[in-house]
Amino acid sequence: MRIGIIGGGFMGEAFLRGILRAEVASPAEIAVAEVVETRRTELSEHGVRVTDDPQSACIGADVVLLAVKPDVVPEVCESIAGAIGSDAVLVSIAAGVALSDIQRHSRHAASVRVMPNLPAAVGEGAAAYLLGDAVTADQRARVEQLLGGVAAAVVEVSDDDAVDLATALHGSGPAYVYLVIESMIDSAVRLGMKRPDATGLVLATVAGSARYAIETGHHPAALRNAVTSPGGTTAAALGELEAAGLRAAFDDAIEAAYGRAQDLREPE
Repeated sequence: MRIGIIGGGFMGEAFLRGILRAEVASPAEIAVAEVVETRRTELSEHGVRVTDDPQSACIGADVVLLAVKPDVVPEVCESIAGAIGSDAVLVSIAAGVALSDIQRHSRHAASVRVMPNLPAAVGEGAAAYLLGDAVTADQRARVEQLLGGVAAAVVEVSDDDAVDLATALHGSGPAYVYLVIESMIDSAVRLGMKRPDATGLVLATVAGSARYAIETGHHPAALRNAVTSPGGTTAAALGELEAAGLRAAFDDAIEAAYGRAQDLREPE
């Protein structure tokens, strides 16, 4: 599969690494367009073709991945309009840009809007995608193969509102998790633990808890109950978290992020 990546910033390179790691495409089948010269030099170390011309990266590509900042999406899409092959699928990972706007600016109906997240950089991300009506079964398979290289969980959604909700959940989600991690570490340090020790224990706890939940498939409440003995230390801690309104805080946070994602989306 031939892939053109427009934008070689953090997420563009994260996808590049995932594509190569999962052998979705070989270096010889990938072209990356990046305007910053120093970044082009760094990206060339992956063995892929690097250019400063977005149109050049689109030529012959089966998938064109648009990985640029949302504010330049209209300009970039218009610059590659006509360069994308008729059988190619255009995949945008720009936050807050509606699928219809991607299609309109690129003049390419076979387009897909995707919301990935930060752990895509290590192949452990999550992604939600919205297909344009013109996307064929073969093009859809290419998109799923592409996303499978960077995400452990891939979900298809039905409209832009659902992408915005996914943005609030897993797109912004790593920041919520990092805040919890930071808070746990700081508490342990305040109580006398060395910061490197606290950091190692907390990171292993979070990673292991997530892995255990994935592998067992058990409901999070059942797993929480399995750790909580009546009158024990975990019960005491959970009582404080519930009293502090942790659930309500997460509910408010995700709703706020959802609303902001909708505000940022360009009016249809």
